Amino acid sequence: MTALVFIGSLLLLIALGLPIAFALMFAGVALMLLTGQFDAQIVAQNAIAGADNFVLMAVPFFILAGEFMNAGGLSKRIVEMAGAFVGHLRGGLGYVAIFAGILLASLSGSAVADTAALAAILVPMMRQAGYEPTRACGLMAAGGIIAPVIPPSIGFLIFGVVANLSITRLFLAGIVPGVMMGLVLVAAWWIVARRQQVAVTARVPWAQRLRILGRGGWALMLPVIIIGGLRSGIFTPTESAVVAAAYALFVGLVVYRELDAAKIYECLLSTARTTAVVLVLAALAMVASYMITITDISGQVGTWLQTLSDRPLVLMAAMMLVVFFAGMVLDFIPIVLIFTPVFMPIVKAADIDPVYFGVVFIMNCSIGMITPPVGVVLNVISSVGKITMTEATRGILPFLAALMTLLVLLILFPALVTVPAQWWR
Repeated sequence: MTALVFIGSLLLLIALGLPIAFALMFAGVALMLLTGQFDAQIVAQNAIAGADNFVLMAVPFFILAGEFMNAGGLSKRIVEMAGAFVGHLRGGLGYVAIFAGILLASLSGSAVADTAALAAILVPMMRQAGYEPTRACGLMAAGGIIAPVIPPSIGFLIFGVVANLSITRLFLAGIVPGVMMGLVLVAAWWIVARRQQVAVTARVPWAQRLRILGRGGWALMLPVIIIGGLRSGIFTPTESAVVAAAYALFVGLVVYRELDAAKIYECLLSTARTTAVVLVLAALAMVASYMITITDISGQVGTWLQTLSDRPLVLMAAMMLVVFFAGMVLDFIPIVLIFTPVFMPIVKAADIDPVYFGVVFIMNCSIGMITPPVGVVLNVISSVGKITMTEATRGILPFLAALMTLLVLLILFPALVTVPAQWWR
């Protein structure tokens, strides 16, 4: 009964147009009223506790690092490097988008920021070269959602906080699956590009490639610093966010000299706005999380799934199916905040590796960012790429199919995640 009240009130409030953060809070309040435990002080205390978390300090710094990257020229040089090495291939600008997306993902944990950066630079170039705009924009969107899977990842940060798991382990476990996402997009684009008549750019001489690589080397050092620092224990995930922001500021200001006072102000302002949204969600979702625990909703869901408890593969598939459909109507962070406290007890009871679950779960949440009708990344690409939402949806289909195929493979063969994760220990 409590599970139905929570889900029903949440969906009703969302349908009425209430912001997700407040819908989560009031769904928690509905459970309080149902069980006769309503207390405004409990609501306030849990909201404060939701935001008062040291690990969440990494969120604004990773967002700020992404802003500094885009404004300071790091993103532009990443695209330039990818173009120098794969731009001459048939459909080369598509491969540039994919490889640049992988590199950008290792610098910023934001799918929205990466998609906007890629689209702003590459969509005009692809239009001019004769690429079909809908497919080009679809590829940009699919490449952008690699960001929450490859570290540093804001998604892993929030999941780790809610699930009480090692964020460093989540970061390191996401590297190979994130690269796999890029590889399946390469395969999908190879099939799509064969049908397009586009201009092929000239091969860049090796001497020029090395010069471009030298100019972009400062940008490539950032993921090395972050992964190396995490792996060696020099700094924590939260401290790595500060390092990333400071490094991106230094390179944009001193090395590339594309940052100035006005741009830094805009970066700080944009970061403050985005951070406010994320932290309000994290704070108010804690009210719902608290009541989910008190009313044992996860236990009720576990009872529903009890017939699958002795078959972890089927249980995992069932949970991922729920998350996929939720991704059609909810944004990334709300899905993480709503389903993590519900699923984690079930995952542990079924003896599923929590880190493996976290990687597949976050990948599924990322895919939700390109599934209509909500699809926040689809909205970004339709705006930046100047196409309609319908065209963006049509353009994403082959790449969505490729990513869903990979997700199914990871569910069927957990070793694809767990074995590479052992390499980093």
